[in-house]
Amino acid sequence: MSSTHTERIAAHDGGEFTAFCAVPEGGTGPGILLFQEIFGVNDNMRGLAGRLADAGYLTLVPDMFWRLEPGFERRDESGLADGMAMVQRFDWELGARDMASTLGHVLGMDGCSGKVGAVGFCLGGTLAYTCAATARANGRGVDAAVPYYGSGIHEMLDRADDIECPLMFHYGDQDPYIPSDQVAAVEAGFAGRPDVVVHHYDAGHAFSNWDAPSMYNESAAERAWQRTLDFFAKHLR
Repeated sequence: MSSTHTERIAAHDGGEFTAFCAVPEGGTGPGILLFQEIFGVNDNMRGLAGRLADAGYLTLVPDMFWRLEPGFERRDESGLADGMAMVQRFDWELGARDMASTLGHVLGMDGCSGKVGAVGFCLGGTLAYTCAATARANGRGVDAAVPYYGSGIHEMLDRADDIECPLMFHYGDQDPYIPSDQVAAVEAGFAGRPDVVVHHYDAGHAFSNWDAPSMYNESAAERAWQRTLDFFAKHLR
């Protein structure tokens, strides 16, 4: 059985922030950094961390809003306005430094067997992409990254050459927040990269979030999840 607890991570500029940690049975495995949606580290994120731990991964979900409101958490569509307000105040440069601190932390944990992946949803999709491009600990970055419907990625394609690890993108073709031309730009930005794959689903935004009923698409969510697990198994084990 997997277990959970809270890790405390030292920030580069002083202070510390928390990360929900799910530990696989046996206590060791490759590390995964799981990045939150705009709803914060909520039941959906904790549930996904548990699923990753059950699959054998030491998983950390850092509180990326800690500089604004530590412990911010909303459950579903009713929290959209609050979540969007947090995103408007989010400092991406400091966020990138916090991701590097989290990477260094997981690499230093006794339970981390070596390689580390990143995965994120919604806001976390853009965070996972940013993590792959910028987060380094002792000169190394993550070994694989899976951004789910990250709406800001098309604006960060100038960082594509900084990403040295394999990538898997998931997008819903009915996503009102990410038009098809933005997805096409991401595909064009990584054209010719055999280690990058983009998957499309007949679904909308946040199709993986079972806590948001109007968004959740079980069929798309399960197909994307199995692809994600297969991808991590290939690149992290």
